[in-house]
Amino acid sequence: MPFALNFVHPLLMWVLLGLMLYSGYLGYKASLIRKVSAEERKAMVPLHYGQRHAQLGAVILGLTLLGAVGGMAVIFLKNGKLILGPHLFVGLAVAVLVIATASLGPSLQNGKEWVRSLHVCINGGALLLFGWQAFTGIAIVQKLLSSAASPTSLGT
Repeated sequence: MPFALNFVHPLLMWVLLGLMLYSGYLGYKASLIRKVSAEERKAMVPLHYGQRHAQLGAVILGLTLLGAVGGMAVIFLKNGKLILGPHLFVGLAVAVLVIATASLGPSLQNGKEWVRSLHVCINGGALLLFGWQAFTGIAIVQKLLSSAASPTSLGT
């Protein structure tokens, strides 16, 4: 397996973290539209915050699933087994939370306020866990780099 393949998952996940943060910003701006004056609303509506937030949510769902499966596949190809540990389990929990929040889409479109609150709570939890994932992933990447840089014996 090419060594560079080890870094596709971490790079994808850092891009995904940025997309999640941006999506949260868009969702926040979309929620403000319901709370501002008519004049401010008139200026904000053409920016399509809610529509952009929903479209980005679909991208986030796809990249989360691709990243989770891809990360497990690379580990399996490299080691012949999955490495069971907190990074894997929290990553799977994040994937489940992203799927759960995506499933709320139809109810969000109907304007149910309790669903909006649930959506925000689930995404907040997913973002916290995913942030933890990012930092534990740095440690894993550092181990990969240090193992690649260490000299190996040439069979002497």
